[in-house]
Amino acid sequence: MEQPPFIFSDERKYRFRRHLVFWIFWWLFFAILYSYTPKISLLPNFTRLPIAAIDSLFFLLPHMFLAYSLMYYVIPKFVFSGRYLRAAVIALLLFFLTASISAVIGTYILPVVRYRLFSVSDWYSTSNSFLNSLLAGLRGAITIGGIAAAIKLMKYWYVKEQRNLQLQKENTEAQVQLLKAQVQPHFLFNTLNNIYSHTQTTSPVAANMVAGLSGLMRYILYEASSPLVPLDKELNMIYDYINLEKMRYGNKLDLHFDITLQSEGLYIAPLLLLPLVENSFKHGTSNMLEQPWINLKIEVEKNQMRMKLINGKLKETEKNYQDCGIGIKNVQKRLSLLYADKHELNIINEEEVFIVNLKVDLEQQEQKVITLSQEFIHV
Repeated sequence: MEQPPFIFSDERKYRFRRHLVFWIFWWLFFAILYSYTPKISLLPNFTRLPIAAIDSLFFLLPHMFLAYSLMYYVIPKFVFSGRYLRAAVIALLLFFLTASISAVIGTYILPVVRYRLFSVSDWYSTSNSFLNSLLAGLRGAITIGGIAAAIKLMKYWYVKEQRNLQLQKENTEAQVQLLKAQVQPHFLFNTLNNIYSHTQTTSPVAANMVAGLSGLMRYILYEASSPLVPLDKELNMIYDYINLEKMRYGNKLDLHFDITLQSEGLYIAPLLLLPLVENSFKHGTSNMLEQPWINLKIEVEKNQMRMKLINGKLKETEKNYQDCGIGIKNVQKRLSLLYADKHELNIINEEEVFIVNLKVDLEQQEQKVITLSQEFIHV
């Protein structure tokens, strides 16, 4: 079922529209509500609603401050991370701060505005008017705060549930496709080992290629079935794949491959990076007859992995890159499902250069320190 974009889309135009509709509704709701308070109800009908509308408009400012503080700071930073006590303390402070701002507006600003616009004076004449305004402001703050928090939490849990359902569907489809095309792994590996043993003496290069292919297939069949794999294994697989491609190109390819990382038990979704690297060979260097080149750099700082992949291409292949290919589209889809708010993927398609910048916040599970740096130039 397709989600209505007005409610769930993160595009700026939809976000602006739904926020605008909500605050207009809130302003009108409070204007009508204020028009039936005891003191305003004593005024003539043609004066009562405009005064209530002005009051509601002024109180809209602290209500917006509270709602956005809860939705975009307290709930994402503390509630979603499980720090409930700190979230409760900060929320209480925000409630009282909002109530205090509303009390100042109601006690000192609105009487002047009412007098200037409607010639209404002595609106609050009792000695405890500030206290009354504070209690009224607290009541309004709790109302708007509760509504804002409920909207944020409901949307979060709904989107998370839909993402989980989508992941289950993708996983089921992938398993079905794998079963349809699956070859008995033991037969496959035994065959590769036989080819490797026969080519060791006659063709060492072919033997190395068979060994590399066997390692890749073993990783894809056995390691990649897990939801997460150690980052060092994923990068070693990328390294093996590049080695295979290097053998295919001989000395025609200008390849710069650099990995520098400090990993403390970081895990990543399997086969997430391979389609990007494969795409640089398939649509880039394979179409360049002269001086094909690729530059790949991967580094990790704390729990964030940063990858920059640049390759040359011909102008004739621009259409292929414009379509991004099936591999890159699958990567974009997996990133949106697995790392919804934890990644940045920027793809730059120029006339003769294709650039991929990827940042991903990874999960940490166990202590492990890895340092791997490898560079190939004119291989």
